[in-house]
Amino acid sequence: MTDNSNPQIRMRSWLFAPGDSEKKMTKAAEGDADIVIFDLEDAVVESGKADARMAIAEFLNGRSDAERARLWVRVNPLDGAWTADDLAAIMPACPGGIMLPKSRGRHDVEELDRQMTALELENGIEPGSTPVIALVTETAAAMFTTGDYGDAPRLVAMTWGAEDLADSLGAQSNKDFEGDFAFTYKLARSLCLLGAAAAEVLPVETIDTNFRDPEALRKRAIEVRRQGYRGMLAIHPAQVPVINEAFSPSDEEIAEAREIVALFEQNPGVGTIGWHGGMLDRPHLSRARQLLAQVED
Repeated sequence: MTDNSNPQIRMRSWLFAPGDSEKKMTKAAEGDADIVIFDLEDAVVESGKADARMAIAEFLNGRSDAERARLWVRVNPLDGAWTADDLAAIMPACPGGIMLPKSRGRHDVEELDRQMTALELENGIEPGSTPVIALVTETAAAMFTTGDYGDAPRLVAMTWGAEDLADSLGAQSNKDFEGDFAFTYKLARSLCLLGAAAAEVLPVETIDTNFRDPEALRKRAIEVRRQGYRGMLAIHPAQVPVINEAFSPSDEEIAEAREIVALFEQNPGVGTIGWHGGMLDRPHLSRARQLLAQVED
């Protein structure tokens, strides 16, 4: 992960709150989400965007530096007419980070960085200090650039979107008849995960639109964590505790990882080693260390 990430902030749950509702922004900010994303894009109609910008800026200005670190903002896409106005209103208030929707590739992150840097310099903010998460699969064309984000400026996380992708494709649904994501959207999930791993940033799972089914959410969160995802977007505060638990290593996992690391440390230079009736090799050691990095400073 790039140096823009804050090691003091966990990034398991990313909760959206509409930027035109002070009540919902307050509720989200006072909750347990690791990251709160005040939304200027889909949650705000065109006629309300100017007021929402000012509302978010005022909300951020009323918070301490420590509080703002977990309060991010989703701006509008760079191929539209509102991103510059979003940033001009938001950046002076020092948001914890920016979410870039409908990213078409690395060049969009670079353009966002250019605009953000100019505003940071104007407002006495350290250039490059505001991190970015990019939504990387919301259009058909963007699917082909998910592996191009290596060393993109400010980028600390990548996530994907199934709803806008379905719209881009003219699909009637992004689900199959069993209610699971259809193949194209599972491919988007895989491409986001691979792209994030290649770019050495955090992979974040997309939303679950059914916030009334916590068991289904828990099952999906655990499944994608097993695949390599490290966090998940949320659309309702009720989803946050489920996500936080699912993406937190259990005591048993931590103990097992420590045992594996200790075993290799006691046997330096070996490539494989017996353990509990099976064999461990260096990839097992790497995974154990990655898990421990999530819970240890």
